[in-house]
Amino acid sequence: MYLFDNFIDETNNILPIDGTVNYYGKLMPKNEADEHYANLLTNISWKNDVAIIFGKRIETKRKVAWYGEKEFEYTYSNNTKLALLWTDELKELKLLVEQRTGETFNSCLLNLYHTGEEGMAWHSDGEKDLKKNGAIASLSFGAERKFGFKHKETKKTLWLQLENGSLLVMKGTTQKNWLHRLPPTKKILNPRINLTFRTIIT
Repeated sequence: MYLFDNFIDETNNILPIDGTVNYYGKLMPKNEADEHYANLLTNISWKNDVAIIFGKRIETKRKVAWYGEKEFEYTYSNNTKLALLWTDELKELKLLVEQRTGETFNSCLLNLYHTGEEGMAWHSDGEKDLKKNGAIASLSFGAERKFGFKHKETKKTLWLQLENGSLLVMKGTTQKNWLHRLPPTKKILNPRINLTFRTIIT
C-alpha cells in the first residue's frame, strides 16, 4: 500500500494499529535542504558502520555518525558508539524538529547512504538505551527514497517516499509492534543523508 499521493496531513497517524507515525512532508524549501545536505556531507565525522554478528565483525558500506548533548553511549548490533558533541548545524536542525513536533531530543544517529544500493533490512529501534516509547524523528536530505513499515504479527506493510528536507516521526508503541526498512534499489545513484533524533536515558 502506498501513501501520500496528494495532500499531506501531519496530524494523521499513518499506522492503522499499534503505534503512531506522522509524516510532515518537507520542512524547508529545496535550496535550504540542498545546503544542509552539502554541509552535512562535508562537516560530519562519517565512519563505516560496524556490527558484530555471530561473533564476526561486519563493516557496512553505509556510513554513520553519532552525536549528542554529551558523550552518550549507544549500543546496537552488539556495537557501542560514543557520541560526539553537537555541531552548530545539528543543534539548529534539532531545534527545528523540536519546534515542529513538540518533542525533545538529546542525541542523533546520522546515516549516509551513498547510492540506492545501500539500505537497511527490516528492524525496529528498541535498544535499552532509548527512552521507552519515545519519539524518533527522521529528517531526510538528498535522494528521495522508499521507506516501509511491516507489522510484526499481521505482516501488513505500508510504503511511503521520504522527500528531500522531509520529516517522519515514529512514537508510542511503534517500535514494539512494527518493523521499518529502507529497501535497496539500483535506480537511485545519488546519496541520501538521514538524521534520526532520539532520546537516550542515562
